[in-house]
Amino acid sequence: MFLHYSPFWLRVFFPGFIWRVPTQEKTIYLTFDDGPIPEITEFVLETLEQYHAKATFFCIGDNVRKHPYVFSKVLESGHSVGNHTFNHMNGWKTDNDLYLENIKKCDEQLKIPTNLFRPPYGRIKKSQSRFVLKERKIIMWDVLSGDFSASLTPETCLRKTIRHAREGSIILFHDSIKSSKNMQYALPRFLDSMAEKGYGFEALPMI
Repeated sequence: MFLHYSPFWLRVFFPGFIWRVPTQEKTIYLTFDDGPIPEITEFVLETLEQYHAKATFFCIGDNVRKHPYVFSKVLESGHSVGNHTFNHMNGWKTDNDLYLENIKKCDEQLKIPTNLFRPPYGRIKKSQSRFVLKERKIIMWDVLSGDFSASLTPETCLRKTIRHAREGSIILFHDSIKSSKNMQYALPRFLDSMAEKGYGFEALPMI
């Protein structure tokens, strides 16, 4: 079970994290976790281009190492990128020193300056976040598409993502193999629905 939106109490409990961009403009911030992955990330890029949409890709360092060509396409398309650790580490289950070293290892693979970080699974110890927040913004999400869930139909994924999206929402999709079925159904339809309502789609600034 998971919530498709980030409730008020959760945002209060983690006040230093960014869950949503404060704005009254009809702007949505799409984000994609766990890439880059051949074909899947490229599908995302092609779909975004159709809607003149920009997004932020939170990349796993080891996937950047394995698929540098796909990563270069993300950058060449004008999107922003963030650090998602090198090995998709769960902060709750990882020693602090190892976790922080894994973030640094991802930085070295990205090879571009970005102060955006998203903890895999959204799980990070407060002791870890204190160090991370000294140099980075921890980006969470306002709306969780749920595209990763095998128990969620593509139609439900789309419907609930549309339902909870609002001005300044940070929407979380995944450009991963596991999430590809739901994401590839929901993403173009979500973009179409929100564009019809007058929304634009922007990337989070990296600095």
